[in-house]
Amino acid sequence: MKIFDSHFHIINPDFPLVENNGYLPPAFKVEDYEAFRKENHIIGGTVVSGSFQAFDQEYLKDALERLGNNFFGVANIPVNISDEELETLDKARVVAVRFNIKRGGSEKPEHIEKLSNYLYEKLNWHTELYVDSKDLKDLKTVLGNIPKFSIDHLGLSREGLEDLYHWVEKGIKIKATGFGRIDFDPIPVMKQIYSINPDALMFGTDLPSTRAKIPFNEKDIQIIRDHFSTGEQEKIFFTNAAEWYGMNKLDS
Repeated sequence: MKIFDSHFHIINPDFPLVENNGYLPPAFKVEDYEAFRKENHIIGGTVVSGSFQAFDQEYLKDALERLGNNFFGVANIPVNISDEELETLDKARVVAVRFNIKRGGSEKPEHIEKLSNYLYEKLNWHTELYVDSKDLKDLKTVLGNIPKFSIDHLGLSREGLEDLYHWVEKGIKIKATGFGRIDFDPIPVMKQIYSINPDALMFGTDLPSTRAKIPFNEKDIQIIRDHFSTGEQEKIFFTNAAEWYGMNKLDS
C-alpha cells in the first residue's frame, strides 16, 4: 500500500543548525531518507522544520528540490518575514507554518493567530502545532480564530485527549506520528479519532525521531495494518495527507 509520509525531518549540517536546550541532532540527509522511503512504498511526504533549524529556510528549499514534486514543506516562519520570501517559499512547495509550542525554536505562540491568518489569506497555507494536548485548553480561543491547522504526534499526552477530540470534531487534522513520544497506547486513541472523523488521521514516520524515547521503526506501520481495515489504512496512510498537502492537485 502506498504511503504519504506526513511528518519527517531532514537534518543537513551543510546548513545552519541551532542548539535547542543543549541538543544538536545528528545528520539525516535526503540520501538517508531516500534509502528508507524506496523500501516502504512512500511516494510523497512532508519535510517539517525542527526547533534546531530555527528560521533557516535554505535547508528546506534544498531538500524539497532534491526530493521532488510530491514532497512539501512546513517552515518556521518569523512574523516579520517579507512577502518576497513568502513567495519564494510558496514556489518551493512550502505549504504551512509550524509553531513549536513544546520546544520553541519557532515564532512565539502569541503570534499564532496573526501569522496563521495572514498566511492563510495570502497563500492558503495552514498551521501545524507541536503542542501537548494538556495545553490545548489554554489555546482554545486562539485556535478557534485560525482557519486550518493540524496537531503533531497524537497530542503527546493522555491528559487533554478530550480537548484533542474536540478539535477532531471541528475538522482539524491529527498526525499519527511519534508513537515513541506519547504516554498512551496509540491504537485506542487512533480508533476514537477515526470514529469521530475518518479524514483526520495522517500517518508519518517522524524520522529520524530526534529526542524520542523510542525511535520510529517499521513496527509502527505494522500496528496500523493490524488494527485498521484496508479502506481505513488507505485514508490513514495516504488519502488524508495527500489531500491536505495538495499532492492530488499536482496529479490532476
